Amino acid sequence: MAVYTPISEDVLNQYLTQFDIGTLVFFTGIAEGVENTNYRLVTTQGLFILTLFEKRVRSEDLPFFIALMEHLHDKNIPCPGVISDRNGKKIVLLHNKPALITTFLKGSAVDHIEEFHAEAVGTMLAQLHLAGESFGMRRNNAMALPAWKALIDLCGIKADHVSPGLYAALRQELAYLEAHWPQGMPVGAIHADLFPDNVFFTGRKLTGVIDFYFSCTDSLAYDLMLTLNAWCFEPSGQLNPQKSTALLNAYQRERRLTLAEREALPFFGRAAALRIIATRLYDWLHPVAGAVVRPKNPLEYVQILHFYQAKGFPA
Repeated sequence: MAVYTPISEDVLNQYLTQFDIGTLVFFTGIAEGVENTNYRLVTTQGLFILTLFEKRVRSEDLPFFIALMEHLHDKNIPCPGVISDRNGKKIVLLHNKPALITTFLKGSAVDHIEEFHAEAVGTMLAQLHLAGESFGMRRNNAMALPAWKALIDLCGIKADHVSPGLYAALRQELAYLEAHWPQGMPVGAIHADLFPDNVFFTGRKLTGVIDFYFSCTDSLAYDLMLTLNAWCFEPSGQLNPQKSTALLNAYQRERRLTLAEREALPFFGRAAALRIIATRLYDWLHPVAGAVVRPKNPLEYVQILHFYQAKGFPA
């Protein structure tokens, strides 16, 4: 989440006349995240989130995201409900950009991750994967390896301004992953962006999962390792074994990994690290002027990649 598109109160008031969610009381931009423009809305009927789709989100992918959220919501996964306008439309243009209003979920993102957070996330991710088994739509992963390669190449030698030798190291890692990518893994609907700022807790209870705008059809084990990397590594780039064990055990209590998936976890950990390096590196080197956004340092995930390269993963 972020704010790339400023909106005036008058424009927003006019926009909201198309919806039956009351009149605007207050609104504020949300600076967390990096992909889309988000505002928190307070109306006479409650709290809502307004999202304008920017950057990497394609209009033709929006029906998949919306349908998946609605499917998971019906399966008791705590994700947002989608608000339709008075004509039943869910995507209504604002400033000539596709926009969506969703319900506001209670709770807040956590700043300090404890073992119980990792355990709850592992349980919820497995339940999400299982719920996705009955979801009929498919979407190719637009942020798969070819997209990482394109982003890294767009950064080029400028990557070495972030860390000397980084561009050549990333190109070498791309070649390794492309040559060794596991085949025949169980696939299904995945979240693909389950970072701590996309999960809400109230006390020790997980109460919300948001930001499904990278969701797609891909390897479930890859999604698991994307999530584990985000929740179980310390700022030093070292794995916290207590958190990772809690997350993996909780996941497998709900959905048992196949032997092939377990063996592929170290590989998918490397792949998941490179995926985040690619997007963070591009955003770090190509900031959007005037945007209210906090670009994230790619070197955090370079450390995670080095961990996997040196030590593998104690699966």
